[in-house]
Amino acid sequence: MAEKPIILNKTTVAKSRLFHIESLVIEFSNGEQRNYERLIRGNAGGGAVLVVPMMDPETVLLIREYSAGVHRYELGLPKGKTDPGESFLEAANRELKEEIGFGARKLHHLSSFSIAPSYLEHMTEIIVAEDLYAEKLPGDEPEELEVVPWKISRINELIATGECTEARSIAALFMTLEYFKALLG
Repeated sequence: MAEKPIILNKTTVAKSRLFHIESLVIEFSNGEQRNYERLIRGNAGGGAVLVVPMMDPETVLLIREYSAGVHRYELGLPKGKTDPGESFLEAANRELKEEIGFGARKLHHLSSFSIAPSYLEHMTEIIVAEDLYAEKLPGDEPEELEVVPWKISRINELIATGECTEARSIAALFMTLEYFKALLG
């Protein structure tokens, strides 16, 4: 593969509370130049977590939450940003407590995901949470989230309902299913 392109110029195009759009002038190793736009990380913590909370090796806890981007309620996994000074494992446990009312004694970093890496700088850390215990922290959600237990072996049925369409949640569920198959072998 050719050497990585050089960023010749960065300019902020727009900035809001949540989003920061940057225009880049890029030069490739063959001398070609292009202008790209990307959405860059907006929080100082610099990351996000998506948590797969397992009540037992067969049961995942999903949440039903309003998703403004598609203007409907979606079933998915607890998620959130990593706060400044917080590790992604600490963020995962905090998000669990805020969103489903459980903490985890065991947290396993499964993978890291990008979303549309051509346009978004954003990365999400996928965490499997086990050995759950009841503990509720106040969160930033505008309404109480519904917690829905689901057999992880029935992911295809979950997708077929049309209530779970987020690619990160679907991929994390399939990866967790494989993780537990290998673990329980």
